Amino acid sequence: MAAPMKRMFFIHVVCLQLLCAMSGMLYPRNSISRTVFQNLDGMWNFRIDSSENRFQGFEEKWYSRPLQQSGPVIPMPVPSSYNDITQSKELRDFVGWAWYDNEFYIPPELASKRTVLRIDSAHYNTIVWLNGQEVMQHSGGHLPFETELKNYNTNGPNRVTIAINNTLTPTTLPPGTIEYKNDPLKYPKGYFVQNLQMDFFNYAGIHRTVKVYTTPKVYIEDITIVTDIQGSNGLVSYTVTPSMASMVQSFQITILDKEGNSAGQGSQPQGKITVNNANLWWPYSMLNSSNDTAYLYTFKVTLTSTSGDTDQYSLPFGIRTVSNTNTQLLINNKPFYCHGVAKHEDSDIRGKGLDYPLIAKDFNLLKWLGANCFRTSHYPYAEEIMDQADQQGIVVIDESPGVGIEKGNFGNASLAHHLQVMDEMIQRDKNRPAVIIWSVANEPKSGLPEAKFYFKTILLHVKKADPTRLVTFVANADYGEEKAAQYNDILCINRYYAWYSDCSHTELINLQLTNDLKAFHNKYNKPIIVTEYGADTIPGYHQDPSFVFTEEFQVEFLQEYHKVFDHLRKEFLVGEMVWNFADFMTIQQITRVVGNKKGLLTRQRQPKMSAHLIRSRYRNLMYTNKTYHGSFHGHSTNILNVL
Repeated sequence: MAAPMKRMFFIHVVCLQLLCAMSGMLYPRNSISRTVFQNLDGMWNFRIDSSENRFQGFEEKWYSRPLQQSGPVIPMPVPSSYNDITQSKELRDFVGWAWYDNEFYIPPELASKRTVLRIDSAHYNTIVWLNGQEVMQHSGGHLPFETELKNYNTNGPNRVTIAINNTLTPTTLPPGTIEYKNDPLKYPKGYFVQNLQMDFFNYAGIHRTVKVYTTPKVYIEDITIVTDIQGSNGLVSYTVTPSMASMVQSFQITILDKEGNSAGQGSQPQGKITVNNANLWWPYSMLNSSNDTAYLYTFKVTLTSTSGDTDQYSLPFGIRTVSNTNTQLLINNKPFYCHGVAKHEDSDIRGKGLDYPLIAKDFNLLKWLGANCFRTSHYPYAEEIMDQADQQGIVVIDESPGVGIEKGNFGNASLAHHLQVMDEMIQRDKNRPAVIIWSVANEPKSGLPEAKFYFKTILLHVKKADPTRLVTFVANADYGEEKAAQYNDILCINRYYAWYSDCSHTELINLQLTNDLKAFHNKYNKPIIVTEYGADTIPGYHQDPSFVFTEEFQVEFLQEYHKVFDHLRKEFLVGEMVWNFADFMTIQQITRVVGNKKGLLTRQRQPKMSAHLIRSRYRNLMYTNKTYHGSFHGHSTNILNVL
């Protein structure tokens, strides 16, 4: 590869300093006052900047005219990762600036409206131009960003140009490093590699949809909903934030049930509404004959401005509470046991690109397995995925991109960026009933002394921003070395006994895992979820007796963990999550055979033997372990019949 030089990273610093304001970025929804009039999904013009300094696009101002006028372009689908779309090895492994452009029209009749350009996700650092003029920058992938458009054409096309840089540095999230190979006998001049601190492929591109939508000039900027339970009633505390409070004449707030009937009303921008005999939001695994799984109300706001214009926005939400004791995880004051999976946004060709058929397939498979929860490992997932979790009653541990935080990543710049990402993540997902835990990181080096201040700062910040949910980071440090777990509400721990240590010796799992988890609980007196455990398995490989990488070994491995789980569930274990739901891509390395193969399913979503084992276990957990779910109340509902 050619060297990206320091100027490449200067842009990233600028992005950090000029982050778009994230307060009040409601998901675009059509209403009587709002229109999503342009969905720019489709084929865009595309080119990578493969110059030695990766800066040719800025030097030649590629944004100042149509991209095809400054050089050759190829069609690139949006949304998608660009890496696997072509037959080019250079593009698959490219590090640096990639350029897109496309055109759209704004009808003249919308000129009186506020017009917004929104990008749901681009990886990782992004600069956006409209008709050659810069309109916004954003640092970080996986989360949306937007800007109001002002200087646009109504009598012709508008050209949007987007430059994306996937370089990972010590201050990005996730972090990484650029390593220059300077031995002239082995490498050409300027040769460098991108070192990752994460075990998944560094997919890049415009991964989610690009939209243009309108609102009135005076509009509903933000809505925050917090729910509680009082007897059989639901308490809905809310805050509605308008764009210009001085220009608001009135608010009309209505809570609608599933049938569209009014369940409560208000007329102030902030208040509390009581929903009598409320239907609570329950995970589908806690379903019984007396409650409705994943019940969603609609919070409908109508704002009338002093000029007589109106803005209307409808937000789905659920009434539920989350809490914990030192041995239990509680939803609606009932014990909840998480039997789930860790996942990735990852599949053939599209990489991390949004794909509706894949989302539908994955949720069908989650229900087929009997999984009642998943973790967004290791970054926030698409809002369309989170919508399905809300609607189908799947509990979510919502995780930031803070994966692979090591010794060189605890500085002030990293901390500031991490806090910004958490703010964006909470802003996006704060009203989702499926989200019960915020995870700020995965497997950081939390045994280092500097980790204590770093994670104390982040965890307390998140808890202050949202005291209604639990906070954690997912740990893999030894309990004796751990420096920051005391600030977690719940302990999430990854363990791979008999895989990364004492490989193949499944007879050691019971002793090692039991002693480890008990030591953690004794030290911190908090409930524990084992958020990862698993073994790589090549589909179709069989051997008896079992041997590593065979399907038989994966089954045996999981069964030994299950023995420990079944014992510790009676004490303090409140969840188990297999790593991983499906095989996924990683960088090329001799410890991975075309990706990570720890999936219950192949990357193409076909089951291994282990999937049938987990399906049997999870469905049995739902049906028989009434004590730990605490929601069956003695009813004899056959949960198998409702899946």
